[in-house]
Amino acid sequence: MPCESNQQPPGRHAALARMAVKILQDAGFKAYWAGGCVRDTLLGRTPKDYDITTNASPDDIMALFPGSVGVGKAFGVVRSPVEDAMFEIATFRADVSYSNGRHPDAVAFADPEQDAMRRDFTVNALFYDPIADNLLDYVGGRKDLELKIIRFVGNDEARIKEDHLRMLRAARFASTLDFRIAEPTMEAIRRNAALITRISAERVRDEMTRLLVEAAHPGKALELLDSCGLLAHILPEVAAMKGQEQPAEFHPEGDVFVHTVLMLDMMEDRSEALAWAVLLHDVGKPATAKKASDGRLRFPNHAEKGAELARAIMRRLKFPSATIETVGECIRNHMRIAESQRMRRSTLRRMAGSSHFPLELELHRLDCLASHRKLENYNFLVKFLEQMASEPVLPKPWITGNDIMAMGIPEGPDVGRWRRAAYDAQLEGRFHTREQLLEWLAGSLRQERKMNAEQRINTREAQTDPS
Repeated sequence: MPCESNQQPPGRHAALARMAVKILQDAGFKAYWAGGCVRDTLLGRTPKDYDITTNASPDDIMALFPGSVGVGKAFGVVRSPVEDAMFEIATFRADVSYSNGRHPDAVAFADPEQDAMRRDFTVNALFYDPIADNLLDYVGGRKDLELKIIRFVGNDEARIKEDHLRMLRAARFASTLDFRIAEPTMEAIRRNAALITRISAERVRDEMTRLLVEAAHPGKALELLDSCGLLAHILPEVAAMKGQEQPAEFHPEGDVFVHTVLMLDMMEDRSEALAWAVLLHDVGKPATAKKASDGRLRFPNHAEKGAELARAIMRRLKFPSATIETVGECIRNHMRIAESQRMRRSTLRRMAGSSHFPLELELHRLDCLASHRKLENYNFLVKFLEQMASEPVLPKPWITGNDIMAMGIPEGPDVGRWRRAAYDAQLEGRFHTREQLLEWLAGSLRQERKMNAEQRINTREAQTDPS
């Protein structure tokens, strides 16, 4: 079975894409590389995918490339194999009309210039003939690449009305390529920013995630979203962080929004979960800000409130439940690492053994670097993990509920309480074998029963005392 084209080594990937164009041209058709692969090649980047456009019809394409699949045949798009790679090959087309601001109602097959005019940005509307080594530029995309500008093709308002998501895509491309948005395009986005709320949550989620993960400077990307008016409509809870002051002794960098921008720009691991955890980690601060009696600004329970808001935001954007849980837990726990050096060993091991802990630790590191820059707790935990490298942080418990019930404790809450106490003792390293722990547990149970019996006697005596 052919593999996905982006799994090919870069040089071979391009060679196979060139071969696809040659097959079409040898059959008498026009064929070019199109869109992002041309843009990236001109920028000296390695394209992730090569899209091909042609005047061959979908039926012609499928005849030339046995094993092709019509993924959008009504729109002239076919996935075709070349050796062990797959390429999207599309017939030149023009969008007939858009009635919902999201997708074209229909398309008509067209010529290369009409195909270029239907595309979103000038830098994405370039065609390249790899056989003749010829660039086709109908929209001034080459110049905009040189000037590092993102500009809509043709009329700005028309491009936005066709697909409102293009406003967010403009911000993503500007951020990913480290370009600026042309002023007329920026003004059109500001005028129409509210239309982004008509786009499906899933499409907005995917664009936002790509922006945060792929941007050259994710913090700068967040500022761009704010300046073009989109942030207030997509994430009003994040926009509310602007101007929310913080105590200068802990946050000399500025307000909550500035702090978040700095953290985003410091990210090294660009995973989806970390990016969203960073973006939303302090989203609970505006709702919890209070002036204490000593005049100091505090944010009681902001981590818990932030986790609640983050989960609501991510549900609104239709994230998978597992991602919501991961990000929510990281935010809920993001303040507890500050207590790590004062924790009991069992508490420390429970924290460090969590599946979310690597993410929580990195969130803590970024939080510190973007504020007071003190990494004592981070360094302490890194050293602790190094010390624990030869054994599981959370080993299998030696004592089970059945062990505890066998000692006379009836099924119920007390079984869980004693099981946790036994596991804490194991994690503390107070015992070296299961037998030693069982002996301690039996003694502790005897002591508790004795204390309970004495308490019952004292209670009865107090009730019968005539004085």
